[in-house]
Amino acid sequence: EDDVQNASGGSGRSLEGHGGAVRRGAGDGAGGKVEVEVRGSCNGCPQAAQTLKMGVEAKIKEDVPAVTEVVAV
Repeated sequence: EDDVQNASGGSGRSLEGHGGAVRRGAGDGAGGKVEVEVRGSCNGCPQAAQTLKMGVEAKIKEDVPAVTEVVAV
């Protein structure tokens, strides 16, 4: 779980430059599924879904191979 938080924090740093943020959601990561909360200017942005998949999810999966899916909550 800490590995996922560290990975999502690393990818989230690039979002901060745009006034956005991402943090680990309340889910337990069962079955490799991790929940994240999109915050700040990213919340409601039309590009948020693409950023989540191409940036945040890719970084988390790279750093934590047990993760198979990242979903926004």
